Amino acid sequence: KRPPASKAYGRRADLGAPIDGFFAKQQPHLRPILQELRKLVEEAAPDATSAIKWGMPFYTVGGHMMCALAGFKAHVNLILSGPPDTFADPEGRLEGDAKTGRHLKLRSLDELPRASVRRWLRAAADLARKKE
Repeated sequence: KRPPASKAYGRRADLGAPIDGFFAKQQPHLRPILQELRKLVEEAAPDATSAIKWGMPFYTVGGHMMCALAGFKAHVNLILSGPPDTFADPEGRLEGDAKTGRHLKLRSLDELPRASVRRWLRAAADLARKKE
């Protein structure tokens, strides 16, 4: 008996699309958080490019991933690309132990640790630049 055939997934229609549409579709109470994160990313890495990949905004520097923003029903994630030791986190705000990145989960704008996020974004951008 043959094993079942694997599903072939087609290319996402939004792959490579501009990111503005993503923000417009998010939950109204989460948009301010996402907009502030977007602003912080653009400040930390003005040379970063952005596009939709897997349904969310990905930011790259020199073609290498820097970070991504994800929107859910009750929270947003800032996904940082790089080994966990890249991001100093004495307060323990970052989640995940993956060897390729960590993430910050936010439910309100008041939770946003702006100084830490700026530091983490600069570290992620520097790491992406070193890969060039």
